[in-house]
Amino acid sequence: MDITQALTAFAALSQPLRLDAFRLLIKAGATGMAAGDIAVALGAKPNTTSQNLAHLVQARLIFSTRAGRSIIYTADMQGLSALLHFLLEDCCGGRPDACASLIETLAPCCPPNSQNTPKDLTS
Repeated sequence: MDITQALTAFAALSQPLRLDAFRLLIKAGATGMAAGDIAVALGAKPNTTSQNLAHLVQARLIFSTRAGRSIIYTADMQGLSALLHFLLEDCCGGRPDACASLIETLAPCCPPNSQNTPKDLTS
């Protein structure tokens, strides 16, 4: 990821509905969510939600797939990983111990072999 791509991602996340949608899709995991379900969960109009989801797709933070008549949106974990790598590329001045708290924060996010199916996608 270069600085232009990072700025595009940050611009996409700088709007509250987009940030909420992105966080919701991270919680949804690999299953993703239909656009209409995202709108309902966020209390937003479907057309407004679709426009905002398009910004997140363009920023490579989410991707969409068609499932029948629905469009399913899923967080692009590779895109998120690239953004985090861009931010942390030169982290801690070569002292891994200085990054320990960051690593501890990220490690339990997705434990190995977890189903990654949240109980409540809106919390």
